[in-house]
Amino acid sequence: MEIRNLLTNIILQDTQSDVWLWRPNIGDGYSVRDVYQMLMRQEMHNHDVVSDAPWHKSVPLKVSICVWRLLRNRWPTKDNLVRRGVISHDSQLCVTGCGQNETIDHLIIHCPIFGDLWQQIKTWIGVFSVDPRQVLDHYYQFVFSSGTYAPRRSFLHLV
Repeated sequence: MEIRNLLTNIILQDTQSDVWLWRPNIGDGYSVRDVYQMLMRQEMHNHDVVSDAPWHKSVPLKVSICVWRLLRNRWPTKDNLVRRGVISHDSQLCVTGCGQNETIDHLIIHCPIFGDLWQQIKTWIGVFSVDPRQVLDHYYQFVFSSGTYAPRRSFLHLV
């Protein structure tokens, strides 16, 4: 029935040939990266977890505010400070001295010093997953890796 409903508005044209379209990115076509990003954000359409997830009852308010700011890229990372005119473009390198520009995604995921912390935490609590490229993707993947088991989901929200 679902397929039949999807096909009710399709009108076949004798003068045009059929083509495959990748709807998430019609201009550039299909790519594995687009599929990965679509799957990582799949749950976003049903529920905006970012708006209420940091407010876990067992998390101190200052930590919830820190996470809320993190998920909205509102930390005072060097790229944000440059954008606000607080520091110059020459001062954007990561505080750890790794040689990369300091962004929220770099600090939390890619930095060899701070980014490794999440790998250790995931191993410690038994979460094994594909390494995301962005903090928001990491957050969604981490929260939804619990499935429907409520105690585990609550624990992952807390972490």
